Amino acid sequence: MGKQYDQITEKHAQFIIHQQLFFVATSTPEGRINLSPKGHDSLRIVNPNQVVWLNLTGSGNETGAHLMQDNRMTLMFCAFEGDPKVLRLYGQATCHHEGSDEWDAHIGRFPLLPGARQIIVMEVESVVSSCGFGIPLYDYVDQREELPAWAEKKGVKGIREYWQTRNNRTIDGKSTDFD
Repeated sequence: MGKQYDQITEKHAQFIIHQQLFFVATSTPEGRINLSPKGHDSLRIVNPNQVVWLNLTGSGNETGAHLMQDNRMTLMFCAFEGDPKVLRLYGQATCHHEGSDEWDAHIGRFPLLPGARQIIVMEVESVVSSCGFGIPLYDYVDQREELPAWAEKKGVKGIREYWQTRNNRTIDGKSTDFD
């Protein structure tokens, strides 16, 4: 049976900081649920009830589009090494673009990563910790460099064009924030 908390404890924060991978789940009231793996140095704990992450350009923009219609979001962290554990953060999230007050308030928390698309601010309502006994053990090697290299090669103008041509509709055909 998992344990429930109303905020991120110091022990939870230490666990989150050491993870090299996390998962983001969002959905609209109707349509597909999106579950995306995230890596790189892109997540920060602001306080026990708020996290922010830097969303990098990818093949789609499901998270941004979903948050425009339904701001529920779940983050999941799994221990792939060390003691078994699964930790989920449940809450409400908002999506912010370059030039917004929220972007300006949080972008300095992150290293400069090419292809930075949005900052997602999540107000954490509950935290659930469970055993993770079924999670296999893996050895972390490194972050993949393909995504930052691809974004660097495209450049700012190329990334913005990509957002307009490839990130403007979800897989369900819903508008994203790049229409």
